[in-house]
Amino acid sequence: MSQIPELDLTDRNWVAKYIDLGKEVLYLTQQEVIGMGLTQEDILKLTEHALISHGKKEYEMPAKIGVHPLPEVFFHAMPAYVPSKNACGMKWIECYPYNIQRFQLPQTTGLLILNDIASGVPMAIMDCAWITAMRTPAVTVLAAAALHPDAETFGMFGCGVQGIEHVNYVVHTLKKLKKIYIYDINEAAMDNLIKICQPKLDVPIVKGTPEEIAKSCEVMSSATIIIKECLSVVKDEWVSQGQTILPADLNTFWDPVTQRRADKYIVDSIAEHELFAGMGYFPDGLPKVCCETGEVLAGIAKGRENKDQLIVCSNIGMSVCDVVVAREVFNRALEKGAGRKLPL
Repeated sequence: MSQIPELDLTDRNWVAKYIDLGKEVLYLTQQEVIGMGLTQEDILKLTEHALISHGKKEYEMPAKIGVHPLPEVFFHAMPAYVPSKNACGMKWIECYPYNIQRFQLPQTTGLLILNDIASGVPMAIMDCAWITAMRTPAVTVLAAAALHPDAETFGMFGCGVQGIEHVNYVVHTLKKLKKIYIYDINEAAMDNLIKICQPKLDVPIVKGTPEEIAKSCEVMSSATIIIKECLSVVKDEWVSQGQTILPADLNTFWDPVTQRRADKYIVDSIAEHELFAGMGYFPDGLPKVCCETGEVLAGIAKGRENKDQLIVCSNIGMSVCDVVVAREVFNRALEKGAGRKLPL
């Protein structure tokens, strides 16, 4: 009979002081997740750690798998393991682009499960919408700082939840910003973003058209709807050498010509972009990928090498970031006695 291998039980023993592992699980609502008090600086540090771990290949994360009940939607199962943070779990999340119009519900909702590494039993079930809303802009602005640290102008396309958080986060990493431009098809969304963000920021926020923003900004990002059709709102002729473009909405918003002619096309996960390409989200095919975002942050791959390079860095979301942030939420919840324990 083979000998049972020894395990480091330090983390399990700590968690077991708070919950009866294998018999109960901690449940956290969205408001309880928010209530754990993670600051933007906390999220940035945790997300940077996850990205660098990914860049160094110190993780396990298969490409997203999903189902598609309606033509324009997807559900994704997103598992990941980041050893350095004892973070192991899976996010189950969906994207319904027309939820707001149809049901007055968010485009994105979902749950995240964390597991004990030593025994595999579930430890926590929590809302993942807030975590997703925070780690997504964190990835964008960390990439922006790595690729264009001296930028004085930033343009944000899409002024919903993600647009608001992108504007809130970008001032933490682009320290020389002098102006932020915003655009949304919905005028009220732009007004709402300014109302929420401007009192917190010293950098002026101004509205612009897609053409004005594309011709004015050194760094731009987009967080709009995710559909297979290329809307090409920003025309390629408006985009210049030396700019940095950071889509958070796949191939939807930009002229696909821009991504193909970029000097460097960088992605957060090659495997996940290839998966989306196979699903039809890149009708003209996936552009040639230079490297991954985490490799740039880890110093393994070069980012911008001269001021004239046009760089597109597409980040569609990786579960390594989700589980690392979720594990910190879980740790704080245990220490604060937050949430409720549910029997398994």
